[in-house]
Amino acid sequence: MDKIIITTGDPNGIGAEITIKALNKLDLASDKVMLISNRKILDFYGNLNKEYEILEISFDEEVQPGHVTKACGEFCFQSLKKACELKGKGIVTAPVAKNALHLVGHNFNGQTEILQKYLAHDNQLAEMLFVAGNFRVLLLTRHCALKDIVLTKELVIEKVANLQKFFIEKFGISEPKFALCGLNPHAGEDGILGDEEIEILQPAVDVLRENGINITNPLPADTLFIKAQEYDCIIANYHDQGLIPIKTVAGAKTVNMTIGLDVIRTSPGHGTAFDIAGKNHADETGMIEAIKALL
Repeated sequence: MDKIIITTGDPNGIGAEITIKALNKLDLASDKVMLISNRKILDFYGNLNKEYEILEISFDEEVQPGHVTKACGEFCFQSLKKACELKGKGIVTAPVAKNALHLVGHNFNGQTEILQKYLAHDNQLAEMLFVAGNFRVLLLTRHCALKDIVLTKELVIEKVANLQKFFIEKFGISEPKFALCGLNPHAGEDGILGDEEIEILQPAVDVLRENGINITNPLPADTLFIKAQEYDCIIANYHDQGLIPIKTVAGAKTVNMTIGLDVIRTSPGHGTAFDIAGKNHADETGMIEAIKALL
């Protein structure tokens, strides 16, 4: 299938609204897109200007903007699972609520983890790459508590090597320049503020350089992002270390890109926005950028 597959996210969030608005603004040919959704949900939030193919997922509840329900969690899970089966040219996902997924027993920390479960093979790893134009940030760890962050030399080597391959194959950048954030304040200050840089990150960098990858030593994250334009990608150790800078700079234009699997998935960098769901106030910019990233 050569269509972009779009899931509309949690029925009680802003996913369907921003999908409708984005598609109406982009005005793509109807044979370029397939929606995995439900007509009742789409009709509640607006009207599409074109007759895109819609693959229906059952949803027996009434739409209740702002509410977290089991039915919504099941709808989101089944939508994403179907998208994984179809694959298409790429997958765009509107935001889901993790607590709705958990209510119905789908105990994943996010859509990235679901994608990895149903798309990965031969030890593939789904990676979270955030993109806003030429500002790019890779996360070494995904959705986990700070106390649960585990870094190893092997993990860093594998993820950066996969990133190098992606940049060459997908972005056409033959010799990308990567910058690595230190885990600790001031990159550990020679071990005074933590030894992960000495014990894990620097040894990984040494191996990566031996393999021809252009990457910095671990650098203090609080100043590294000021020079983001000097690198093709900055590599952050954990979620907020990477996302606070790029979202502060790029805002709604930040796209969450899942790489490392056979199909690329993109998503707006924001969540379900239950507080404004159903009020027609949602900004579709992130959804537009997520779709454009696959065109």
